[in-house]
Amino acid sequence: MIPQLSKFLGPSNLRKCSPEAYRKLREILCKFEQGAILGNDIQLTDKEIKANETIMCLKMEEYNRGVKDPNQFAPGYHIFERLHEIEKSPLFQLIRKMPKGGALKTHDTSMCSTKFLIGLTYRSHLWACTVDDGCKILEFRFSKEMPTKMRHENGKWEKMDELRDRRGEVNMKKQLLQHFSMYPLSELQTNDKAWDHMMSIFSLLHGLLTYYPVWGEYYYNALKEFSEDGVQYVETRTLLNPLYCLGGNKLPVKETLQVYNEELRRFKADHPDFIDSKIIYSPLRHTTPENMGGHVKTCTELNKEFPKLLVGFDLVGQENEEYPLKMFVNELLKMPSHIKFYFHAGQTNLYGSPLDENIIDALLLGTRRIGHGYALTKHPLIMQLVKRFSIAIEVCPICNQVLQLGADYRNHPAATLIANDIPFVLSSGNPSFWRTKPLSHDFYMAFLGIAPRNADLKFLKRTAKNSMRHSALTDEEKATAMQKWKSKWDEWIDYTIENADDIMKQPEK
Repeated sequence: MIPQLSKFLGPSNLRKCSPEAYRKLREILCKFEQGAILGNDIQLTDKEIKANETIMCLKMEEYNRGVKDPNQFAPGYHIFERLHEIEKSPLFQLIRKMPKGGALKTHDTSMCSTKFLIGLTYRSHLWACTVDDGCKILEFRFSKEMPTKMRHENGKWEKMDELRDRRGEVNMKKQLLQHFSMYPLSELQTNDKAWDHMMSIFSLLHGLLTYYPVWGEYYYNALKEFSEDGVQYVETRTLLNPLYCLGGNKLPVKETLQVYNEELRRFKADHPDFIDSKIIYSPLRHTTPENMGGHVKTCTELNKEFPKLLVGFDLVGQENEEYPLKMFVNELLKMPSHIKFYFHAGQTNLYGSPLDENIIDALLLGTRRIGHGYALTKHPLIMQLVKRFSIAIEVCPICNQVLQLGADYRNHPAATLIANDIPFVLSSGNPSFWRTKPLSHDFYMAFLGIAPRNADLKFLKRTAKNSMRHSALTDEEKATAMQKWKSKWDEWIDYTIENADDIMKQPEK
């Protein structure tokens, strides 16, 4: 592009050009720049152009109000400070109804709403391990008798129904609301503390969700909540924890996948418009090369039993200098090529560290997508290669903010990805812990706060289509997926046109 522009600009001092020439050169530069933005390849239909008028009116109203009074611009604040206000926004409500395609980065035990999680605590035979006279719950366990083991010193096992009776219904609900999410996060100041908080929630939910009768219902409900938020396809990273029964015995790991398989089949039968779901086996990255070899073997064997369900491999957990991705290269190269890599990498605001350099190893290992890739813009060569090889970046704006990587969405590095038309998909990571919708809040923040002011329906459409283009679906499955998505998309476009007046007049409740 630079050589093309050079012939217009010429070698001379630009200050010597006439005002008319200056205006023409400026127009040329702006067109070149706008033509390079993600979504510029989309051609809108007549109906989409009409719907776009409503969408952009809503966006400009919020954007211009934010310019006049920055205190009213949601992307300039922490999500927890504006969560309830955002849900009153007409733009957000319209985005909620939008078919978003797929959510390609979700984690097994952080998908369902807090309301659903609290409902699980009313199940029979549930015990809670508490400290401080029941004021803090550290662990859950389903058991006929009082559990004999606990992961925490000085804890006390108590039946959940008796604890609720003793503490009171209102107090217990308030306590669980606090335990099951990071909201409001006011006391967390660093990335490490935020990670510790998030991992404590995963630990707390482990015994509640890995109970065999609960796990299937949890996964089915997760698909339901995502579907209700306009998501027709879901890829889930999972540790594949063994499920346990009421007597305490653990089931083989393949039983966990079998539950996934059965519940997915049941959900698709109940919801014909839903496309599919795939599993990415994702053990913790804080391990040894020897153990990594075991994970590769497990993934290979399970893929043979569930070839259409378990299709990929990743490593999860906070990146740190002790466990860089390059540490496991020898073992990872033994993975059969048909099992694709989808590595988390560069989820950091550091530069020149083993953490951001994980992006280099992810690319060299042939990853199909990069989870977060927050540090990618600091590596321009890798960014060019990512575009060259069509490796999509899984951008999770709210997750990045909650984990203290950046405070203002307008400064999110994904803006540079958009400006350079780097392939990316929007996802939420752990919406359960943020108390956000499965994907709508991330779309809203990206559309209003990260994308440029003039980004319109083309941006939304390209982002939704990218989620299927860069999914783990086969080419044949992608064709079917696009048909199902387009049907929903056309319905949403018609809805926007037919209800434009009501949408524009919708009051902020």
